[in-house]
Amino acid sequence: TGDAWPIYPMYDFAHPLSDALEGVTYSLCTLEFENNREFYDWILAEVNAPSNPRQIEFARLNLGYTVMSKRRLLELVEEKYVTGWDDPRMPTLAGLRRRGYTPEATRNFCQSVGITKSGNTVELGQLEHFIRDDLNQRAPRVLAVKRPLKVILTNYPQGRVEQLEAPYYPYDVPKEGSRDVPFSREIYIEQDDFLEVPPKGYHRLAPGQEVRLRYAYIIRCNEVIKDPVTNAVLELHCSYDPETRSGSDKSSRKVQGTIHWVSAGHALEAELRLYDRLFSVADPQGDPNRDYRELLNPKSLETVNGLVEPSLGNSRSGERFQFERLGYFCVDPDTTKGFLVFNRIVTLRDS
Repeated sequence: TGDAWPIYPMYDFAHPLSDALEGVTYSLCTLEFENNREFYDWILAEVNAPSNPRQIEFARLNLGYTVMSKRRLLELVEEKYVTGWDDPRMPTLAGLRRRGYTPEATRNFCQSVGITKSGNTVELGQLEHFIRDDLNQRAPRVLAVKRPLKVILTNYPQGRVEQLEAPYYPYDVPKEGSRDVPFSREIYIEQDDFLEVPPKGYHRLAPGQEVRLRYAYIIRCNEVIKDPVTNAVLELHCSYDPETRSGSDKSSRKVQGTIHWVSAGHALEAELRLYDRLFSVADPQGDPNRDYRELLNPKSLETVNGLVEPSLGNSRSGERFQFERLGYFCVDPDTTKGFLVFNRIVTLRDS
């Protein structure tokens, strides 16, 4: 009819006819199409179809703490609850790729779930397990500080800089490689690794207490410098034991705590995007009387200005690293020369 009659067949007609014309052998559908199968078969029986495809239904893959409906995802994009289809919180291939999930881990997860006829929801932790398992074998370990707290080593020589060798992989990962990490009088540690009044059994830094700096020395906290108005901790004055350099023949003294750090004069500024679960409940559509958007997790994205070791200065979009003690991170496409952006792929353990 050309453009005289702008009419189109309904889905129930188009589905079996296009399958038959294109030589499809099996049309795999989710369970909501089970009621359509009788019509699918009837159409093919009543026309002179060039082939006879078969429709088979299976349960869709539902993940906890997110929605999988394209209509719901479109609403989130159009109403700007997320930044787009490739937002790292979205359960889309583009979103998973930008988040830093690997194809291998995603396939292994799908294989573990299998195909079923019964509708169910898979725990997000199961997917995260496969992500961690895959990245543990491929992601080099590096040093980064999420929320920096300055430490001055008062007995370390002014102007001195040491290059400490640090391996990219632990002993149980069959890969080799290392880099030099600069160490100096002023460093940054994680705010969470210091408590002024620690509880019993606390093995990180506290007044009068010792810890080992990863790949470096044992240090002792001697003085806490505070803001006179807010009483907030501004910096720590510590001393280091020069006989305890990690890996040296003299380093025999042991302490229970080991923390990560970066050199203040050499670390690079980086924007760290700490992604979490998109919704605050496992089944955001479980209550038909409540709008699923009311259950969006307000802490699904937290952006902090952190510091990373200088070896990451030339990292490229898509590269993945383990920030020691912090989690797995991926270089975001927003990264430009002089502006590093990392997405948290997953924490080191299910929290």
